[in-house]
Amino acid sequence: MRTTILIVDDHPSFRASARAILEADGFTVVGEAETGADAIDAAAEKRPDVVLLDVQLPDMSGFAVCSAIAGRLNGSAPQIVLVSSRDACDFGPLVEASGARGFIAKAELSGAEVAALLR
Repeated sequence: MRTTILIVDDHPSFRASARAILEADGFTVVGEAETGADAIDAAAEKRPDVVLLDVQLPDMSGFAVCSAIAGRLNGSAPQIVLVSSRDACDFGPLVEASGARGFIAKAELSGAEVAALLR
């Protein structure tokens, strides 16, 4: 069975690139969202295995989205992988405290990188 993934980013070009990369590497993209509010609703509706979540969204931070998804979906929340065009060190301890599985810089996104975080 293929791992399902929801892509959350406010830039359509990144969502399209991420979809192409992840589908080529065996993931099934079940949806996309461009705001934190849409991400929370889509995670509840689509129940993906993984949410690929941009740290900086127009309406809320990815860290706040992590908390909201975990709270709304309780014990059945998807695994979350944070992404940003910035380096992980720019966010200090926020990534670790978020409850996400980890962080991938957008320039380094690949199915193998996502899969490594899910192990």
